[in-house]
Amino acid sequence: MACIGHSPHASPMNRFSSGLRSNLNSVYLLNSLSIHTRFISSISSRQPNKITPNEKTKLGTKTKRSRAMARLINTKPWSDEVQSSLAELSPSLSKTTVLQTLQLIRTPDKASLFFRWVEANGFTHNEQSYFLMIDILGRSRNLNAARNFVFSIEKKSGGAVKLGDRFFNSLIRSYGWAGLFQESIKVFRTMKEIGVSPSVVTFNSLLSIMLKRGRTSMAKQLFDEMLDTYGVTPDTYTFNILIRGFCMSSMIDEGFWFFKEMERFKCEPDVVTYNTLVDGLCRAGKVKIAHNVVKGMIKKSPSLTPNVVTYTTLIRGYCAKQDMMEALNLLEEMVGRGLKPNKITYNTLIQGLCEAQQLDKIKEILEGAIGEGEFVPDTCTFNTLIKAHCTMGKLEEAFSVFEKMSELRVHPDSATYSVLIRSLCQRRDFRRAEEFFDELAEKEILLHDVGSKPLVAAYNPVFEYLCSNGKTKKAERVFRQLMKRGTQDPPSYKTLILGHCNEGTPEAGFDLLVLMLRRDFVPDAETYGLMIDSLLKKGDPVLAHTTLEKMLKSSHLPTTAIFHSILAALVDKGCAHESASLVKLMLERRIRQNIDLSTHTVRLLYKSGLRDNAFMTIGLLYENGYLVKIEELVSFLCQRSKLLDDAQKLLLFSLEKCQSIDVDMCSSVISGLCKDHKVSEAFALYYELVEKGMQQRLTCQEDLRISLEAEGKLNEAKFVLKRMTEGPKQWQSDRSGPKVSSRMERP
Repeated sequence: MACIGHSPHASPMNRFSSGLRSNLNSVYLLNSLSIHTRFISSISSRQPNKITPNEKTKLGTKTKRSRAMARLINTKPWSDEVQSSLAELSPSLSKTTVLQTLQLIRTPDKASLFFRWVEANGFTHNEQSYFLMIDILGRSRNLNAARNFVFSIEKKSGGAVKLGDRFFNSLIRSYGWAGLFQESIKVFRTMKEIGVSPSVVTFNSLLSIMLKRGRTSMAKQLFDEMLDTYGVTPDTYTFNILIRGFCMSSMIDEGFWFFKEMERFKCEPDVVTYNTLVDGLCRAGKVKIAHNVVKGMIKKSPSLTPNVVTYTTLIRGYCAKQDMMEALNLLEEMVGRGLKPNKITYNTLIQGLCEAQQLDKIKEILEGAIGEGEFVPDTCTFNTLIKAHCTMGKLEEAFSVFEKMSELRVHPDSATYSVLIRSLCQRRDFRRAEEFFDELAEKEILLHDVGSKPLVAAYNPVFEYLCSNGKTKKAERVFRQLMKRGTQDPPSYKTLILGHCNEGTPEAGFDLLVLMLRRDFVPDAETYGLMIDSLLKKGDPVLAHTTLEKMLKSSHLPTTAIFHSILAALVDKGCAHESASLVKLMLERRIRQNIDLSTHTVRLLYKSGLRDNAFMTIGLLYENGYLVKIEELVSFLCQRSKLLDDAQKLLLFSLEKCQSIDVDMCSSVISGLCKDHKVSEAFALYYELVEKGMQQRLTCQEDLRISLEAEGKLNEAKFVLKRMTEGPKQWQSDRSGPKVSSRMERP
């Protein structure tokens, strides 16, 4: 402990004590406690593999031949050369060699290749090799491959290997490890459908998966089904799983009920059972009851004695209550029973004594433990000290402790760095904070599957600093390392997304937004708005449109201005399909239209050859009470002779909607159609104009009559001639009268 000090002249324990004169939060002890919890969890749900004596292989001591074969497979691409070398290494393939080699191969793909290769070279696979292959595929999360493999076993083995429950048990566990709870249930139901009877191992696997997800009602229902429907008798592992699951869900009474049920099924509680129950009671704050359970355990049977986990759990419970006298008594009792306290035990006590401000006891305990070589401070211990110094504002002492970690070869973890970085940010010493941040990223400490699970929120201050100073890419590197450890925080997403937007890299921000949504986090309206604005500035309206759609799905309603900005950018960029889609979306959402933007959208659709889509868009606009500038569109279409049909269609539509139109424009369209020998279309437009009493204004009537006669449409030509020879009175009145707003009777 000489490594921890305030001055070179202070004694080791004085330096230790002086750094702890504050009430510590327990977050940095969660590392040890979580290890303790995982240990209880693992031993409470552990199920022995039922392997027959003939299946037992010396898997712990791999043969040289197996190691050589696995090394060859792992280091070289699979090829004919590799297969020849394998044949030389093992001219005859034994069951032990095949199983051991499969276990040593690093990738499931190569394991599958080797599995098929040995079969092609005369090896007959048995139940164990098939089971091992399923396990390999499942652990690597190649779950579809594992499932397909299970259902191919009988065919592959020629019926020699029957589908038993152990194959399905492996599949159920694999889906559970991958978090695919419903798939585990489906596998269980499939067993029933194909006539494979589930065993107690099957139910234990399912119960463990359900209870880890807090599905206590479903677990109770499955337990009843296990007894009543399948007639499967539970074992001690079953009850350990149930007791732990219900206790972890704060259902202590139910946990006790299962504990009492063990006697009915003649299942003897073991030390794991008691540890599980004690842990649940301590978590619920019922430490005295937990202590009584341990006392009862001691009286029950001489062979049933508390272990280190039992005492450490109780000590943790009393520390949480700040009843340090009982915690210390338990430590003495533990040592008196010949049990050696471990690091978790000591760290738990250190934390409890710190919170109870009993620093003298810390000195006494550590002097005894360290002096006798029972305890060496670990990462958790140092994190507690560093946190204490930082809380007291003594950062230099904290850094001294940090340096001593390196001298003693104690590896810092994410908690070590996060408390130092956060404290430096609080002091606004961002330069040093960034140095530690760079070291954290470079060493990829966050990716190490050791120590406490990192908290993203602890890095928010440095993320905010980096993203405000043009260093979002650096911040994202660490953020993605945190995500790989399965930890994330919505505010951090927002900080990085806005950082990318401000730095002109909104595409990277969009990628984070998608990740955020996939993890069921909902970005706020501000994040979406800034993302859209940045994408539009970058000239990417298509991605802005996609962002808008996601914003709507997140139950945010963008402003009308946002819709119009995106539409204008899409039209300018020539994105016809997206523009039409956005107009339709705006109509569905009852967003006010802009007549100029609507007209430009339709014009773009015509220009892009999407004529039907253009006309359909006009129809939707009018159905919802909006207009487009028909004359502007017709003028555009008239400039392109191939689009005169569309111009005629638009004019007819306008007449149908009783919208005023330019007669000279109608004359131009009719004349153009006549030149293109589309006299039927020309006459159809003329007829509608006659219906409106507007024919006398037309300058194209003679051209139309001549074209109709040339095409042999004499009746139509006579109709035009008759209207041409009518008196000008009607023409005069029409010219000076109001706009026509209703249909006239047909002649």
